[in-house]
Amino acid sequence: DVLDTWFSSALWPFGTLGWPGENPPRSRGGGGEADGGGGGISAPLSSSAAASSPLHREGAVPLPVNGEDLLTRHYPGDVLVSGFDILFFWDARMIMQGLHFMRDNNGQGIAPFKTLYLHGLVRAADGSKMSKSKGNTVDPLILMDQYGTDALRFFMAAMESQGRDIKMDESRVAGYRNFATKLWNAARFCQANGIGASASVVAPKAELAVNRWIIGEVVETLAKLNKAFDEFRFDGMADCIYHFAWGTFCDWYLELIKSQIDEETKSVAAWAFDQILVMLHPFMPFITEELWEAMGNRSGNMIIHAKWPEPAIAVDVDAQSEINWVISVIDAIRSARADNQIPPAAKLNLTVADASAATEKRIALHSAAISKIARVESWTMGGAGEGIQVVVGEATYTLAYESTIDPAVERERITKAIEAVSKEAASLSGRLNNPAFIEKAKPEAVEKAHADMAEKSAEVERLRAALARLG
Repeated sequence: DVLDTWFSSALWPFGTLGWPGENPPRSRGGGGEADGGGGGISAPLSSSAAASSPLHREGAVPLPVNGEDLLTRHYPGDVLVSGFDILFFWDARMIMQGLHFMRDNNGQGIAPFKTLYLHGLVRAADGSKMSKSKGNTVDPLILMDQYGTDALRFFMAAMESQGRDIKMDESRVAGYRNFATKLWNAARFCQANGIGASASVVAPKAELAVNRWIIGEVVETLAKLNKAFDEFRFDGMADCIYHFAWGTFCDWYLELIKSQIDEETKSVAAWAFDQILVMLHPFMPFITEELWEAMGNRSGNMIIHAKWPEPAIAVDVDAQSEINWVISVIDAIRSARADNQIPPAAKLNLTVADASAATEKRIALHSAAISKIARVESWTMGGAGEGIQVVVGEATYTLAYESTIDPAVERERITKAIEAVSKEAASLSGRLNNPAFIEKAKPEAVEKAHADMAEKSAEVERLRAALARLG
């Protein structure tokens, strides 16, 4: 009555489903719960609830059905997720046991799963294996209490790169808690400006370039997300939705629409935020469910039953080019201000030279938004002003600086900074070119030295560009 641990574990795919039984497993197609494919047992949505909103897929079929038992219904599975350290102890034995005991009507052995995904192991921050004797173990319940379950889940997904173990980095978990806070703030902004739940999975019609742009960004993000999902690149999925939600939607779209929240913009913003919540739900199920309900009346339908986004619309290349130009101008002005230590509250005068007719048209359309975000007091078209110069496309933008900084003092400061950073970069370069360091140092130390070298080199280039802008 007692079996070897790994032998009995190998029976798990069918031994837990009523095996041995009278009915051999039958061939079946793939798919989700709704069409009889893989997936767990779940209660169906009522037909009235499913039909009440186009946002939701049809309810799952209760199991078992049509006289099928659990073994017939669920064997074989689709994907087994496993740590690589038990590949031969458990995974391979599951396959062997399945091929031996589970046979179709033709006597052909049936493997218990179609795909095997091997994930890395969670290690201590320094890369060593966690051990109670070393005292370097981490209690996930404590992390969840400190930073939230969603933050820990997102960290695990973001760090899960194929062929690489996960180094436990509490600061990264804290960073994803901040990401959750960003979502809360975005929801509050939407609610305060009359933006609620979307009533459709179809992208709304839009005329404004900023709205056509964000719709296209959703389409492109979804394509990247689906591709990463198909390739089991969960780190790629997490990175994709993180940068879109935080950077594209929160930092840019919400900032750009603040001065023009009309009915079209409300509709598009509501749709885009809904898409973010659905795409993010597999990673952060708790906050997305909470915000899904908080954004408006969903007739009791939970986000876990929502349709996966399928926006059947092409990316608007013209709108993409136009808004990317706006972002480039704002970024250039912000960088110039930061590099030259211009106070954030100072409003500057901007002179534009060599602008094409298309750029002048864009300036006329978007100067108000650019002025608000980049703190520009006035615009002057044509001519060459004196001050800090930045180039975006074919046009040169000159920021008047007389009232805020002393050019001579600023040149001296930047020159000294270049010398100091260049010295640090040279020291790092010498260390990396030393074979003894590469051979004896820990891989983490070498990796950090490379990262520091890249950072210092980039800083030198940025400071030189700032010096050149002073003329």
